[in-house]
Amino acid sequence: MSSPEDQEKPKIRRRGFVTVSLAALGGAIVGAGATWGGVQLVPAPAPKETTKPKKSDDDHVEFNRFVSTALTVPVVTAWAADGATPAPGYVFLSPRDQIFTAAILDNDGEPVWISPNGIDSTDVRVQTYEGKPVLTYWAGRVASGNGHGTGTILDSSYREIATVHGGSGALPDLHEFHLTDRDTALITTYPVARLDLSSVGGPQDGYAFACRVQEIDVATGAVLLDWNILDDIAIIESLKRIDGDDDETGSSPENAFDPIHVNSIDDDGDRLIISCRHTCAIYAIDRTTAQLHWRLGGKKSDFEIEKDAEFSWQHDARWHGDGHLSLFDNAGVSGDHAVSAGLVLNLDEDAMTATLDTAYRYGKYEGYAMGNTQLLEGGRAMVGWGSAPSATEFDAEGNADFGFTTIGSGSYRTYRFEWDATPATVPDLATLSVKGEPTAFMSWNGATRVVSWALLTGADATSLAEVATAQRAGFETAITIPDADSAAYLQVEARDSQGAALATSRVVAMS
Repeated sequence: MSSPEDQEKPKIRRRGFVTVSLAALGGAIVGAGATWGGVQLVPAPAPKETTKPKKSDDDHVEFNRFVSTALTVPVVTAWAADGATPAPGYVFLSPRDQIFTAAILDNDGEPVWISPNGIDSTDVRVQTYEGKPVLTYWAGRVASGNGHGTGTILDSSYREIATVHGGSGALPDLHEFHLTDRDTALITTYPVARLDLSSVGGPQDGYAFACRVQEIDVATGAVLLDWNILDDIAIIESLKRIDGDDDETGSSPENAFDPIHVNSIDDDGDRLIISCRHTCAIYAIDRTTAQLHWRLGGKKSDFEIEKDAEFSWQHDARWHGDGHLSLFDNAGVSGDHAVSAGLVLNLDEDAMTATLDTAYRYGKYEGYAMGNTQLLEGGRAMVGWGSAPSATEFDAEGNADFGFTTIGSGSYRTYRFEWDATPATVPDLATLSVKGEPTAFMSWNGATRVVSWALLTGADATSLAEVATAQRAGFETAITIPDADSAAYLQVEARDSQGAALATSRVVAMS
């Protein structure tokens, strides 16, 4: 097969019995799951150099759209190498079009869950709270390279069990929402402060994002740590500069300069590991006192860094114990055409040296912003390329063998997790005529145990009988309605692998 870059548009991966053309329905439905755009599992594409998306790129994003629900998510193309065995679980990501849409996808790129909140949502992943797996994400408004919102925690029924706000009037930023084994949340915030910006080419009496790191007790909202990064990191350490021709940046709160740009916080017991993009450095601080222990990278690194372990404009620094630190090396900014990489470094905190353990690269992907590196069980790794709208999974030998492309115009992070969920909502059901055949379309957003569907019909809403069944065919499944003239009312039932009923939809009148 040809690679996605060589195809005018992806073919439909047919997963159900009904497949109709767009023309046949006047532009209403395409594919077995009634999606627009379709999903395709293709051989590994030859990755190419990517550059910063143009503003018009959002206009070219294709969307999965459905009959049974109004939820939408950008179409993602999946590929796999021959013999590939991806790690177990689903892929968690937030494809961006006009907003970041939190979603869970299966290995075909087919949606399993789509965030229903309709606002920017990033950093969607599985974490642990009160000893149980939970689904978490940041939700709010993205502006000026950061965001204003809250952290959300959902249980395995997608019920909201906690919302995390910032302390001291701060608003949690999109870059981090990390739960610790203490049932606390680590968040970033971007308050504006008055600062002397003359050392970076700005006004003496200017405005800048101060950047704070907070630890919040989820249950009580108590602020356990509030570190103002500029208390320890001088603004001159920033590698960002205000252009001499730009008389707006730093001149007002609306045009605040961003000298630090904190983008990840990781928990290491008594200390926190913090990544700051605009200083090109990673910091370790005491979790109780906020005392700065060391800098890795940047202008004042405390470590001697081996050349092939160097990084810049990085994201997602994660501590793995035994001196191992992973990160996403963005490696450059727009115009530099650098090659990004997922890196694992060995840090010797006695000798204060940093050496390369592993580098994950795939072609010439350049994620000029965003991105992450997730180390998986069995030596595998997932790398989300951020603004380069792709994600790649590597095997234990470092070979790329699975991935997604066309992830909207990028995803802040991309993860893989196992997840088992039964929504508190009921399945959705709608009907539509397909080539003159009345057809029922059904879905259940977020359900992971559905294997098949049963269709029930009848002349009376209180007396329905099973008339057809079908295997689950992706996010949305279609069943032609038998003896439609006598089917005044319909209902569908979601069933598990043993044929047991999981949930039934509301009863709907035949349209």
